[in-house]
Amino acid sequence: MLGRPKTAEQYVDLVEQALFEIEDLRAAAEYDMDSMGAATEFLQDLERDVRKLRASMADGSYRFGKENLPFFNIIRHQDERILPFRQLLLKINETHIEGLDVDDDA
Repeated sequence: MLGRPKTAEQYVDLVEQALFEIEDLRAAAEYDMDSMGAATEFLQDLERDVRKLRASMADGSYRFGKENLPFFNIIRHQDERILPFRQLLLKINETHIEGLDVDDDA
């Protein structure tokens, strides 16, 4: 995906995709602790923050904002070798700050 999502549904889909990726990475890290043990150190906090975001979307309390999402501090210093879906999380954070990519010409 090049730009930000255009609809709330697409934004929710990104967050759900991130949750899937977190669960997948946790399973891989638990399977191969020797080479992926570093991932498990931050995964619990990352998952908690993304689940809170998704819950706020579900209950209607979510608001776009000008501040980074809580998980941004977790992912900001992670390498894509440890966090292969880092770009997805950055896109979610960017959308949170800048809003949906709605076309004003519509």
